[in-house]
Order: sequence, then C-alpha cells, then structure tokens
Amino acid sequence: MCSSTTRIAFASFIGTAIEFYDFYIYGLAVAMVIGPIFFPSSDATAQSLNAFLTFGIAFLARPFGALLFGHFGDRIGRKTTLVASLLVMGISTTLIGVLPSYEMVGWVAPLLLCLLRFGQGIGLGGEWGGAALLATEYAPKGRRGWFGMFPQMGPPVGFLFAVGGFLLLSQVLDDAAFRAWGWRIPFLASAVLVMVGLYVRMKLTETPVFAKALAAHQPLRLPLVELFTQHAKPLILGALLMVVCYALFYLSTVFSLSYGVATLKIPKAQFLGMLCIAIIFMAAATPLAAWAGDRYGRRPVLLAASTLALLSGFLMQPLLGSGNPVLITVFLSIELFLMGATFAPMGALLPELFPTRVRYTGAGAAYNLGGILGASLAPYIAQQLVQHGGLSWVGGYISVAAFISVVAALLIHETRDKELA
Repeated sequence: MCSSTTRIAFASFIGTAIEFYDFYIYGLAVAMVIGPIFFPSSDATAQSLNAFLTFGIAFLARPFGALLFGHFGDRIGRKTTLVASLLVMGISTTLIGVLPSYEMVGWVAPLLLCLLRFGQGIGLGGEWGGAALLATEYAPKGRRGWFGMFPQMGPPVGFLFAVGGFLLLSQVLDDAAFRAWGWRIPFLASAVLVMVGLYVRMKLTETPVFAKALAAHQPLRLPLVELFTQHAKPLILGALLMVVCYALFYLSTVFSLSYGVATLKIPKAQFLGMLCIAIIFMAAATPLAAWAGDRYGRRPVLLAASTLALLSGFLMQPLLGSGNPVLITVFLSIELFLMGATFAPMGALLPELFPTRVRYTGAGAAYNLGGILGASLAPYIAQQLVQHGGLSWVGGYISVAAFISVVAALLIHETRDKELA
C-alpha cells in the first residue's frame, strides 16, 4: 500500500474513532451518572428514563447532520466537510464536560445538555458518510470492502478508549468523586483528541472520484432534492439495513451496562471490563466481514450475519439474565461480533448505492436514518420492555430489528462490482 493510501486509510479511521469515542462516552455516562446529575432526585426510575431519552436526542439530530454536511460534501468536497463535522462534534462533547448540574441551575442543566447532545448528533451525522467516501473513493478496484473497513474500525477503537477511560476512573476514584467531577474527564479529554484528528484531516487532498465528477459537470444545487426524487429506494433500504447494527450495539452496551449494574448488581468496573473483552470480538469481525464482502459480495454477508443476529435475540434471557459474569461476557461477545459482521460491509455498500453527485448526502442519510429506527430509543424502549415483560422481550426487540434488516438485504441488489461514478 503506498504511503498516500495509508494516510487516507488512517484519516478515515482516526476521525470515526474520535467521533465515536465522543458518542460512546455519553452512552456510558447515561448508564452511570447522567440521570442523578441532570434530573430531579425525587424518582430514580424517572431519572434513568429521562437520561435514556437524552441519549436518543442525538440520533434524531444525526439525519439532519447527514443532510447538512452531505449538502456541502456533495457540492464543495469531502475534505472541508469532514473537518467541519469533527469540530462540531468535538466542541459539543467538550462543553458537556463543563455543564452545571440540576442542583446548581435547575432545569437549565438538562436543557443545555439536550442542546449539546443535539450538537453531538449533528456532528456525527456528517462524519461517517464523509469518512466512508474518503476510504471507498480512493480504494483500488475490487477492494472497496476492505478499504471501507477502515472507518468501520473507528467505532470499536473509540469504544475501547471510552470504556478504558471510565474503567480507569472507576479504579482510581470512589463513587462520590466520580459522580462529583470524575465523569467529566473523558468529555474534556475529547478536546485533545479532536486536535489530533484535525491535524490529520487538514493534510488530506480531495478524493479522485469527486474531483473527476466536479471537473465533468457542475455540482447539484440541491443534492437533497435529487436524492429524494430519484434515489428514495436505496435510501430507505440502506437505512433499514443499518437497523440491526444499531440495535445490537446499543442494547449490548448502554442497556446491558445499565441492567447489569442496577439490576444484577455487578460492580461497574467489572462490567466495563466485560465490555472491553466483548468489543474485541466486534473489532475481529470487522476485517473478516469486509474481506468476505469483497470475496463473496456485500449481500450474502449481510444476510448471513443478520439472520444469526435474529437468532441471537433468544440468548438474552438465558445468558444476560443468568447474572453469571462468564455467561454475560459470552452473550456480549456474540452480539458485538455480529454487530461487527453486519456493520463492516456497510462502509462500502452504502456509498455504492448512490452516484457521486449525491453520494455523501445519500450514504450519510441512510446510515443515520437507520440510527433513528435502531438506536435512538432502543435503550429507553428496552428499559420499558424489561420492566413490563422481562429480558426475553428485549431479546425479541433484537430479533425484530434483525428481521427488518434481513428483509432489506433480500430487496437490495449486489453492489460489489458497481463502478463509482
């Protein structure tokens, strides 16, 4: 691999790693401290549910971010837009780390939290599509799946950094110190990581596919209009394909962490360690699924992985509900392995669904619309399901999400050999 290609691969990876680190630290904080700090203390259950609702706000914002940054990414280029999305995400995350608590300013605290959470969603909504295009539009023929893997490796690495940071803090701080100020450190650390990401992104040049398209014809005035009028079917199917990825991940991390600590009484540090083990399986599945996507096609890989995910929903009650740390780690590892297997092909497939003139807008919108369906309210709904029906109902949620993606995979055409134009 030439040095310039290596640089492109690293730039597509590092941006998503940083942005997903930002996103994940909020998810972990929701499971541990957001409710008591930012909402009234009169009802612990209401605190937990309100915290999960703030988690969902960013997913509602992400499609707007995808459309906003996609508009400029399809008009002026990938590089500048990727720098802007990283800035929006990083600033929002850092400011969460300095917010006052409910005890200090009352309802102003959760209001500001919601605004910054919306900002996180806007930034991340513009990030993934650009990173995926950066990788795939530079990829050699026949290797788009492999190169599309690099932005997909960002999430597990970002998650490891997020979990590792909270795990370290839980080891060196007692609960009182962690709740008082320790939880803020990972948010403030985001500022340093963003500076690294900006340095890498500023060194980029425009992708050859976009440069060629720009030289051939004027960019669309409103890419969004063409996307909705001419490419609605791949947009909808792409979003439905993403549903299983999101459901697997956020039910295996945010919901499971909350349930494991609050209900099963597993120490927070121990459960975070179990998640660190499980996320390695997601990282391992990512290159395997990307390679298989180039060898056998995106569609067969997604069909196989989504079908297995459907069956895995039946494991939640016997494994997570057992309370046994070993069995719980096995369950988390299976779910996150399947998440990696369903997620990896999307780095190439979603860009392949759309022509260059609307690719940033289309890939980003499909990716983030899937987040509304699969993740925005997933921890909240799971919390309600477990209270009214038990863990088997939450497992059923996973199976239904996987079924939706299986149907979408059956309806798409294979894109492996498609030319990017």
